[in-house]
Amino acid sequence: MIRLFNVYYPIRTLILLVGEALIVWTSFLLGMALQHREDLYVALNYEGGYLKILAVTLLVLVFSHWFDLYDPGHFDEKGELYFRVLLVPGILAFMLAAVGYAFPRFLPGNNSALAGLVILTAAMFGWRAAYGWLAQLRYLRERVYVLGTGERAQRLVNGLRSRSEMGVEVVGWSGNVEGAVTRDSVASHLLELIKQQQVHRVIVAMPDRRGTLPVHELLQLRLNGIKIEEATSWLERMSGRIEVEQLYPSWLIFTEGFRFSSSLRVMKRFLSTTSAAVLLLLALPLVPFVILLIKLDSSGPVLYRQKRMGRAGATFYCYKFRTMRRDAEADTGATWATDDDPRITRIGRMLRISRLDEIPQLWCVLKGDMAFVGPRPERPEFVEWLSQEIPYYPVRLAVRPGITGWAQVRYKYGNTLADAREKLQYDLYYIKNGSLGLDLLIMFETIKIVTLGRGAQ
Repeated sequence: MIRLFNVYYPIRTLILLVGEALIVWTSFLLGMALQHREDLYVALNYEGGYLKILAVTLLVLVFSHWFDLYDPGHFDEKGELYFRVLLVPGILAFMLAAVGYAFPRFLPGNNSALAGLVILTAAMFGWRAAYGWLAQLRYLRERVYVLGTGERAQRLVNGLRSRSEMGVEVVGWSGNVEGAVTRDSVASHLLELIKQQQVHRVIVAMPDRRGTLPVHELLQLRLNGIKIEEATSWLERMSGRIEVEQLYPSWLIFTEGFRFSSSLRVMKRFLSTTSAAVLLLLALPLVPFVILLIKLDSSGPVLYRQKRMGRAGATFYCYKFRTMRRDAEADTGATWATDDDPRITRIGRMLRISRLDEIPQLWCVLKGDMAFVGPRPERPEFVEWLSQEIPYYPVRLAVRPGITGWAQVRYKYGNTLADAREKLQYDLYYIKNGSLGLDLLIMFETIKIVTLGRGAQ
């Protein structure tokens, strides 16, 4: 795996993306070559041909991302995968037709865009089929042994076997050891498989290592060039989260990350303030209509103010457009919103789906109570309860809460204790790997989620 913006990506997924970019570029370049046989040099260098091809390439990559064509979870769904591949040139055709009608100079002349689109459609299907075949070749995969038993090791094994895009083949694990699992039996099983399968890497996933970890054998394998790694790091890379089960405080203390330098804080604050100011200016024309709809739909104030807990446990008031009836918590007290919550008004449901109810939170970002990207702010009573139920929950208070965040783009809306535990694991990953690049990636992913209306509650 390779690390970009402090997020781990399978090398194969990056190869897929780069290969697709080259295919799009080449397809439209060939389209121009076919239609401009006499004056290709002029069309490319003096009529902005290269810039036009670059713009189309970026559009195709964005559309492919929006249709989850780079999401490894959809790679094995062949029928649906090829349908979504076909949607990309289809939507691109409509967009190019609209641009050609309104701004004909923005497109290459002599029907070059049409020729490039035809070539692209065939090339994308061919590239996806070739990529699927190459990804299954055994000699291109790294052979791994998982040293450990129990639920955590089993989860790691299942994850590696289900993620074919990672280029890993699990040739064995300690759960297949016959008889009693002892240090000698584990060492014998490990050495035998390494000799038979030519293992490249050993991942240690043993919950209790005293008396069962074959230290001498692992050291010898390490000296022989075999990579030895700990399961926590691999689970983090695979899932984009840090599991709190069997997580020791020493790992949080000694692991890389969790750096909060002054320069990073200043850059993140600048990004948050700039983004909030720009969005607030863009949203201002919508505000009068939102206010009118709320007043016509139900009685009560337009804005809803609620106490939340921010960085270092400081409390502040978070503002939103009201989406529930005025007496929503009169009988129940502080509760999470649920699926088909009867307290949500008709206009409120629309505002939540479109995220327009979040507009007043931009003021909280400008004030400095919140960041644009960070863990979602929780109510003090929930923080107190969840801190008792979930280990390491107070760690998320190390940074400013945000309007959007890693947990929001990676996990659904949560309204249970299990959901809070799951989202904490994503928040820990964000805090550990916090960077300006990761914030920009989350903001880009948020645009996709808001546009497609995912995760609203």
